[in-house]
Amino acid sequence: MSNDKPDSATNPAAKLWGGRFSEATDAFVERFTASVTFDQRMALEDIQGSLAHAQMLSEVGVLSGDEYHQIANGLKEIAVEIEAGDFPWSVQMEDVHMNIEARLTERIGATGKKLHTGRSRNDQVATDIRLWLRGRIDRIGAELTRLQTGLVDLAEREADTIMPGFTHLQSAQPVTFGHHLLAWNAMLSRDFERLMDCRKRVNRSPLGAAALAGTSYPIDRARTAELLGFDAPTENSLDSVSDRDFAIEFCAFTALLLTHLSRASEELVLWASSQFDFIDLPDRFCTGSSIMPQKKNPDVPELVRGKTGRVNGHLIALLTLMKSQPLAYNKDNQEDKEPLFDAADTALDCLRAFADMVPALKAKKENMLAAAAKGFSTATDLADYLVRKGIAFRDAHEIVGQSVSFAIEQQKDLAELSLEQLQQFSADIGADVFEVLTLEGSVAARNHIGGTAPDQVRAACAQARVQIKGRH
Repeated sequence: MSNDKPDSATNPAAKLWGGRFSEATDAFVERFTASVTFDQRMALEDIQGSLAHAQMLSEVGVLSGDEYHQIANGLKEIAVEIEAGDFPWSVQMEDVHMNIEARLTERIGATGKKLHTGRSRNDQVATDIRLWLRGRIDRIGAELTRLQTGLVDLAEREADTIMPGFTHLQSAQPVTFGHHLLAWNAMLSRDFERLMDCRKRVNRSPLGAAALAGTSYPIDRARTAELLGFDAPTENSLDSVSDRDFAIEFCAFTALLLTHLSRASEELVLWASSQFDFIDLPDRFCTGSSIMPQKKNPDVPELVRGKTGRVNGHLIALLTLMKSQPLAYNKDNQEDKEPLFDAADTALDCLRAFADMVPALKAKKENMLAAAAKGFSTATDLADYLVRKGIAFRDAHEIVGQSVSFAIEQQKDLAELSLEQLQQFSADIGADVFEVLTLEGSVAARNHIGGTAPDQVRAACAQARVQIKGRH
């Protein structure tokens, strides 16, 4: 194995930081501590940050104009190499930053060594992560908007479709399918608000905080923040390089988002089952069984439901990572990237799957209506009817309970009982009772903001579109 050791394992000075060391890094430790296998994902952000840093150094006179142009051109050429897949990544160079800096020096000579003036890998990586995450937040926000747009469109199409509403997974009251879909949209709207709120705290520039205390060079942090599209520089150099609360906050967002998508997935799985048979999922979002030819498995919602545990784990991992770190930067923070990267990937993939799938759902309206007619879902309407007749609600509740018990004995729904049968429980029940015992009458009666009445569903869809369009 000794013959296979790279130069850096036999010569500590081969490291860009190796001047202080007299003993080479152990070959295993070199691999163990390297992050380039995963942080190379931030390569273009690293170059973006370096370009801004170099421009600022030129503007304040630390770099000459010629030096800046050499560095800028070299970095742009490296970006082309990376995008083409031709960049020679090296574990011996440890991370994305050192790989790019070494390649720059190889390309343009000693001038490349001046790029790192006035900064540290500590503020450099913090900047890269924020740039990378900001880009992913914008992509996730766009995909979330696409999902909500499709959801609202479907809700409007199904504004009159009656289905059972459940509590405790027991039939409770009739609702419209459109109203149910808008409940999903309400959850996702709050998720979008959380995401945009998180973006505000991500969009601060730590560049210039250097290792932990700032730098003695006459840098302009506001300028690099401006060049990189940040709202402002971060305020404290120690905090700037050491905290990852913005990443934790983002992972908390993904955990809530996936929790909401998981709840929707659970309902899709139930509704697609032969026991419910409320919806049809297009074949392209399902798979079959290797042994049971009749099966059509709802794999997409099942996988989304399963991936919720994955992002929850990433949130806990990052919280645990940060909980015992003293100020300022510690090597522990190398472990922040893989959970963050995967949480962002998972959220984006799940949103894409849902945004493609939801508009293609087909409601089986007859089955939904038949299910809503079971389980005495209009019992509350009968109680409300009696209250309007002047009966105290608790007394009305008792009367309806007795009516339901009788209907169960008769194996009928409340609407199927005769007027005489209903009147044995209260003389205040009149022939107009059957207007409130119909499913259509029940949903139409909930005609207020947030109610399930078809008119309210259509109004809520219109309002949701206004909110969605207001994001652009």
